[in-house]
Formats: sequence, C-alpha cells, structure tokens
Amino acid sequence: MSRENLEVARGVFDAWKAGDMEAVRDLYDPDVVVRPLEGWPEPGPFVGREAVMRWFEQLRETWDADVNEPIGDFIDAADRVLVRQVWRGAGHGPDSNIEFTNVVMLRKGKIVYQEFFWDHAEALEAVGLSE
Repeated sequence: MSRENLEVARGVFDAWKAGDMEAVRDLYDPDVVVRPLEGWPEPGPFVGREAVMRWFEQLRETWDADVNEPIGDFIDAADRVLVRQVWRGAGHGPDSNIEFTNVVMLRKGKIVYQEFFWDHAEALEAVGLSE
C-alpha cells in the first residue's frame, strides 16, 4: 500500500505541474478534509473535494504563473506521506516563494486528509516521526 500512496502523492505534483486540475481532483476522496498553513488568509478547513478544488483553483488564479514542487524526499509514514515543498507564484499578485511540508493521509488510493505545516519537524512529529 505504501508504494501506491507514494505514487498518489507524487501524482498531485505531476498533475499540478501539467495544469491538469481534473487529474488533481481525481486523487482526492469526495469527503477529503484539507487544513491550510497556520495563519493562511483562508483559514479552512476545507471539507469535501469540491471545496478543496475551489480553493486550489483560487490559488492558481491569484498569479499568472505558479510552480509547486517537492524539494525533499517523499517520506512514507504508514497511511501518510510527507514531503517538503516550495510554492512560487508570480504575476498580477505579489510574488510568492514559500516552503512548507505537506502531509497527506490516504485510503484506498485517494487522499482523505491533508495538512500543511510551516515547520518540517512539527509535520514529522504529527505522524509519529522525528528528525
């Protein structure tokens, strides 16, 4: 199962990079819950795939161009996958260049829970790991 989980987590990045938001949508469970970064302007949580996709689409529309890419290894943690990532946006909004850790919980090949952490050590702790 963990190999499949890693593939799903990587698939989100691949689909986002390709601009294929339908492929992104397909990786999320209909009842997914997503918690954005602490202090994020839209505090969340976002409940349900449609709410999550509206948030993602709003994020993409904020800039003329954005890049979301892993900057560390994907870490298998049983039913969860962690990855440190960077998200850059440029264009009609202020330029953005933020690093954070993404934690996804998967069930039956779909993301059922996602949470973002500013602090990588905190993300590791949240899934029972430590640096």
